[in-house]
Amino acid sequence: MASAEAPTARPILYSYWRSSCSHRVRIALNLKGIDYEYKAVNLLKGEQSDPEFMKLNPMKFVPALVDGDAVIGDSYAIALYLEDKYPQRPLLPQDLKKKALNIQIASIVCSGIQPLHNLTLVRFIEQKVGTGESIPWVKQQIDRGFTAVENMIKGCAGKFAMGDEVQLADVFLAPQIFAAVTRYQIDMVLHFHLLSSPQLYLSLSLMN
Repeated sequence: MASAEAPTARPILYSYWRSSCSHRVRIALNLKGIDYEYKAVNLLKGEQSDPEFMKLNPMKFVPALVDGDAVIGDSYAIALYLEDKYPQRPLLPQDLKKKALNIQIASIVCSGIQPLHNLTLVRFIEQKVGTGESIPWVKQQIDRGFTAVENMIKGCAGKFAMGDEVQLADVFLAPQIFAAVTRYQIDMVLHFHLLSSPQLYLSLSLMN
């Protein structure tokens, strides 16, 4: 009699609830219907500096994904890994131009917007100029990034940034918009094309 196959271990996501980087990965996992184990890493308590977590991500950032023998410690890399390994519910279109635009927008969010209001940077600025003084600067940087994305998607009609289907760009934009509105009170009226349907993006951002 053939032996039964061992059950496949679920991917493990190390995440912090308020981290927009972690939020992106949770949305991608849920959109693809991937069953995963959630392990909280409390950044405020410094759990990212625990030696065991640093084995997963020496940079001490969340998220980190463990999937079998694969260990990935960056939300952008995780998203691309999930897209390749779990092709169900694809987040990148086949059209090369649209695919490149999705990747470009995701890159802008994770390299040109989110790092500029990272907790470490905000704390550093406030140490230099005073508590609360970082907020106007952060809002300016978020607005600048949103304006750039807005100009890039003007020709893309639909419910979301790139059309009527959720794509990689939306996976990165939704948590960023959620953080901008709830934490920094950014007026999204100024970015009509980016947020033509607030309810849709809100529902996407709540996909945890």
